[in-house]
Amino acid sequence: MTIPCFVGRPDWYTTFNPETLAATGAPVRWGVVATGGIATTVTGDLALLEDAVLQAVSSRSEASAAAFAGKFGFATHYYDGGRDGLGAPGHLQLVEDPDVDVVYIATPHAQHYDIAKAALENGKHVLCEKALTITAAEARSLIGLARARNLFLMEAVWARFVPGFQRALEIIASGEIGEVKWVRADLGFPAPLDDTARIWAPADGGGALLDISVYPLLWAWATLGKPSSVTATGELTALGVDAQNSLSLSYGNGAQAQLMSYLGSQGPRVASVAGTKGFIDTVGSVNNPKALRISVGWDSERTESFEHPGRGYTYQLREVTRCIQAGLTESTTMPLDDSLAIMELFDDARRQLGVTYPNDSRTDL
Repeated sequence: MTIPCFVGRPDWYTTFNPETLAATGAPVRWGVVATGGIATTVTGDLALLEDAVLQAVSSRSEASAAAFAGKFGFATHYYDGGRDGLGAPGHLQLVEDPDVDVVYIATPHAQHYDIAKAALENGKHVLCEKALTITAAEARSLIGLARARNLFLMEAVWARFVPGFQRALEIIASGEIGEVKWVRADLGFPAPLDDTARIWAPADGGGALLDISVYPLLWAWATLGKPSSVTATGELTALGVDAQNSLSLSYGNGAQAQLMSYLGSQGPRVASVAGTKGFIDTVGSVNNPKALRISVGWDSERTESFEHPGRGYTYQLREVTRCIQAGLTESTTMPLDDSLAIMELFDDARRQLGVTYPNDSRTDL
């Protein structure tokens, strides 16, 4: 029996500890927009790829741009105002750089659309942190632009590519645990409540939904597909963003998923996929499982463990690199139609939660 799964495996991915560092084609020159925590982590893994050229980085401040460039060995750095203080914002200088092939965007969510749009309009391929945009309308506009310009665009949902997740899909597809009937997954951490922090700020697209819900959702999306209905409940802060949320997904075949995302508590950070013959539990955080615990029947249980280079981002970076080298405009593992459908789901969830952002009122799409 073969069970359908709804996230594909990259063409180059042949084992569950695959070689991601060796070059797969001509060097690709990268520009990185922003110098914060996720940019630092991902760039550290990017530097491990043999065919990655660290070409340019941009930041709002000269000090941050220069320090980041020096740390990782970028050839060029840009900052707001430029050398004379009168120039364009750093990210615009970067996307206009003819020596940059692909732009990785690691700014707060609310800035994704404008920066990605500028990059695409300047002929650059784009890897953009999740959430791809704030709204489905923004996502639809970017996708249309990328397709019209024949440029690569991908949302950086690295969890789709890591060995633990891909191995779980192989086990499920084999029929070993039978037909999937329900999924339960959670992710979060206790973030100090700070109205000035990106993760809480409405102007930045703050809250648990856009920041981390994509990861619990991934386990349901990959194993059960797009739900027929979604019910969202949650707790909002005084500024109107969700401190935690619960998504209940229902499917036409009777299957269900319960997903929890939170920014104010500790949690198990576990995904469970239950079928008619057995179940799989993740060990380690759901966005990069260090191991899988597979149970079939009542008595049979085994554990499979995984290792990876760096922090685990090399898999998605290899996919972006290979796609660009091959002249592809999107990844079959992280297709643009999935990004749009998930943004539509998040729009619906936000309506139910009562979360709004300044980007909701934009009229330029």
